Amino acid sequence: MDKKKLVSFDLDSTLVDPTYTTFVWEIGIPRLYATKYNISLSEATSRVKTEYERIGDSALEWYDIKYWFEYFKLPGRWENLLEEHRDKIRPFPEVKGVVEDLVQYYDLIVTSNAAREFVEVEIKEAGIEDYFTRIFSATSDFGQVKKTPQFYQQICNIMATKPSNAIHVGDHYEFDYVVPRSLGIKAYYLDRDGRKPKASFTVKDLREFANLIKYPKASIDSCQ
Repeated sequence: MDKKKLVSFDLDSTLVDPTYTTFVWEIGIPRLYATKYNISLSEATSRVKTEYERIGDSALEWYDIKYWFEYFKLPGRWENLLEEHRDKIRPFPEVKGVVEDLVQYYDLIVTSNAAREFVEVEIKEAGIEDYFTRIFSATSDFGQVKKTPQFYQQICNIMATKPSNAIHVGDHYEFDYVVPRSLGIKAYYLDRDGRKPKASFTVKDLREFANLIKYPKASIDSCQ
């Protein structure tokens, strides 16, 4: 087995089920808005989503829960909202076993587009924080709203490794496969739902991913 220096994981929909973040943005915040302005939840949801869309996901504010609490003048603290719904954080079934295995051979990191406030809560509640050397947030750490080539290059620089010695896996075809691969990172697309035709760079779960990187000669490496 070829030992690699660095393995990078996306977070939401890769390590952790996205239910938690979806709930916070689409139910938790509208509930607080409904309470603040004494309107129905459905009306609050409509107003909140309209404002999300107005700002758009190309703006850093879109990812910033502190911004939205201030913007909507919501009651309470944003930290409480994140804490109250920790029970909705669920790692995928194979995750614990995979990271326990891979940490013996690789340095593991998390590279997410989510704000650090979410990343830290999710990693800790999922019970996997001790397996990762570092966690990186594109929005919080680098002021980038997408995982760009510069994002991955900065991470390689910080981790003192060449892109060719790094491996990444995530569920977004462009930002977790196409972009890192363009930099020379060996990237795998996590396709849990079988949305794309099976290819040598796609994996159905992280157990399959772990097997491919540990035993690369058992598969055709599309990145070479």
